[in-house]
Amino acid sequence: MLGKTRRGEMRAVMEDYVKRISRSASIEAVEVRNGDVAIKKLDADRAATAVLLDAGGKSFTSEAFAKWLGELRDRGTRELIFICGDADGFPEELRARVTQKISLSGMTYSHELARVMLVEQIYRAFAILSGSPYPK
Repeated sequence: MLGKTRRGEMRAVMEDYVKRISRSASIEAVEVRNGDVAIKKLDADRAATAVLLDAGGKSFTSEAFAKWLGELRDRGTRELIFICGDADGFPEELRARVTQKISLSGMTYSHELARVMLVEQIYRAFAILSGSPYPK
């Protein structure tokens, strides 16, 4: 994530979902100062699949997102990096570096709320894949 999650209530909800996800998969939420630092981290881990959260990216239903994550898992993807922007979005160099983009919605959300929505959808995807009643 570019920048800090400053609002304590957003951080608390995000941390709760990260904890829940950790029961199904290894997860780490990392905040970096800016796009240059994000690019360096991506370059250091070329084996990972990077996905940019972008309003113009591919849209999913929750079920389709779960299916997509399951397919990546089943094809052997070991590490998936979701990149969330800050209030200024993404620098062009980062946008060009990450070709896979997804959208949480056609609407615009604050970057802090988008982070919470992303981790909730990841948790929901694992619940769907495991047959848990959470998504209902």
